[in-house]
Amino acid sequence: MNNTLSSAPNAGLVKRFAAMLYDTLLLFGVLFTATLIPALLLSGSQQQNANGDVVHELHPLMTGLTFQLYLLFIVVLFFSVFWRKQGQTLGMQAWKLKLVNRHNQAPTITECLLRLLYATISFACLGMGYWWLWIDKEQLTWHDRWSKTRVLQLSKTQQQ
Repeated sequence: MNNTLSSAPNAGLVKRFAAMLYDTLLLFGVLFTATLIPALLLSGSQQQNANGDVVHELHPLMTGLTFQLYLLFIVVLFFSVFWRKQGQTLGMQAWKLKLVNRHNQAPTITECLLRLLYATISFACLGMGYWWLWIDKEQLTWHDRWSKTRVLQLSKTQQQ
């Protein structure tokens, strides 16, 4: 068990949301790039309508369930790689937050995937899983509890 992390308090909601906003901006760029690559490779068709306007159509692979699953895979990969490697996304690094498992180590891939699933449920319930942190004795969200992980607020000496 990492003794320096065991003394770190659980992160508050404001800093978690700030890190989430930062990561959302980064993820937007990642998804933009992930969309641009197949869009360039799978160029759609162009047609002229009755008014003489040129209408561009997307390739069928970019409009269906396959493409949505591809983008979901990118999102899962984004968070899982950061969390598994060092317990922090770039937004979490900026706000000195760190995700750890119950052993105060970087979460396993299974813990990362469960956390993503449970965080989605927490958010889908009108954010109740997040707001729960305000009434929880240990300042844990639903997805913290269910995935057996927690987000720590690091001090300057704990930041690596």
